[in-house]
Amino acid sequence: MPNHLFSSLVPPERARGRQCLVASDGRRFTFGEVDQISARYASALASSGVRQGDRVAVQVEKSPEALFLYLGCLRAGAAFLPLNTAYTLVEIEYFLRDSEPAVVVGRPEQADALETIARACGVKRVETLGADGSGSMPARAETQSGDWTDVECGPDNLATILYTSGTTGRSKGAMLSHENLRSNAQALVETWRFTSDDVLIHALPLFHAHGLFVATNVTLMAGAGMIFLSKFDPGGVLAWMPEASVLMGVPTFYTRLLQHPGLTREATARMRLFVSGSAPLLADTHRAFQERTGHAILERYGMTETSMNTSNPYDGDRVPGSVGLPLPGVEVRICDPETGRELASDEIGAIEVRGPNVFASYWRMPEKTRAEFRRDGFFITGDLGKIDGRGYVWILGRGKDLVISGGYNVYPKEVELEIDGLPGVLESAVIGVPHPDFGEAVTAVVVLEPDASLREAEIIEALRGRLANYKLPKRVIIANELPRNTMAKVQKNVLREQHKELFA
Repeated sequence: MPNHLFSSLVPPERARGRQCLVASDGRRFTFGEVDQISARYASALASSGVRQGDRVAVQVEKSPEALFLYLGCLRAGAAFLPLNTAYTLVEIEYFLRDSEPAVVVGRPEQADALETIARACGVKRVETLGADGSGSMPARAETQSGDWTDVECGPDNLATILYTSGTTGRSKGAMLSHENLRSNAQALVETWRFTSDDVLIHALPLFHAHGLFVATNVTLMAGAGMIFLSKFDPGGVLAWMPEASVLMGVPTFYTRLLQHPGLTREATARMRLFVSGSAPLLADTHRAFQERTGHAILERYGMTETSMNTSNPYDGDRVPGSVGLPLPGVEVRICDPETGRELASDEIGAIEVRGPNVFASYWRMPEKTRAEFRRDGFFITGDLGKIDGRGYVWILGRGKDLVISGGYNVYPKEVELEIDGLPGVLESAVIGVPHPDFGEAVTAVVVLEPDASLREAEIIEALRGRLANYKLPKRVIIANELPRNTMAKVQKNVLREQHKELFA
């Protein structure tokens, strides 16, 4: 039995001399070199005491070596546990206590502090890996021969543990198998028409599923190339487009590209595909990008526990505001959150998914796992949405973001779409704020376009007649920006905390 995921990403028959990635510093690696170096990392992990089924916690900056470490974990039969580089040492301590990794790999500048935390958490070994490829982990890998036999792993073997953001409680570790990741990468290769002729501009972080399991796995599986950038920079990305064919990004990538004068039809002439995810893409951004470049951004929908679930079609309508159709092998349905009854087209309810991409359980949380699965195997995503008559899925918010005002359900996305369509509005976020009469009051936080001078009363009046009265914001707060996490998602929990006394 081979190593189920790695043998699909870098199969033995792949031409060893084909270029796999170009790094920001100019270094280039062929598939043969990626195979050889990742084997050394697998051997280095084994020499550090890592055995099949162990966890390897990693909080490092993006680099080719970080990618080799991920592949080495797969080859050693270990579970890769990527941690956001923005996490503090206090937060890291929770993840180490919860996951009990055999090894933690951190940044060299935090080695001493990480050693202290690791000892307190019972982690036996700390290694380091710097953004420039320095550190004890690469040094250990350099000493290995590369004569490595991959640990046999089947479809159900654990490949990674991904921790959810934990905005409503302690973070949960979603356990994803080799087949969860392999099947999803295969579905995306087919849906997005990836081939070995493609070159991806990889400007996403590696600690997140988008950059690691979507961008990286899909590109490797297709035998395509990667331009491996340490971070997103509009000018830098535009400079690489003549040598590339695909860009995967978050909405912020596209809004910042639109602000750059170099974004033209000529600059994007060789590109065939622009993908956006991890946060909703404004319809205005979609339209503006198409007008400037002639390319329609392809938006898709996924989450930590499932990887990707849906995608707008490669051929066919890429509908602004929609996340498209279910991927091959993935089932999506809309159900009544209370009864579980499946709803008809265009009815709003809870989004549930089932397929080979869906994780099996949360790490050491059997009760939480049972609570979030239906008896027929559908996972309750926590997202609210609808499926229209053509089968396109629409996300209308998180279940926890639902506003119940005066006994009526208000779906934030409905209100946000109307506000975002007003002249002078850049973007908005709608939340529920405690109210003595209504329970919750619909409240909008609005960011205006530069030089716009809209006032609260003007925005509310403009919405009157476009929304039912119970959906109208009781207050509109003008802000300079919306709080976001590292993947550009608006943090509505932060907004609710900031404005909780608004009607007190």
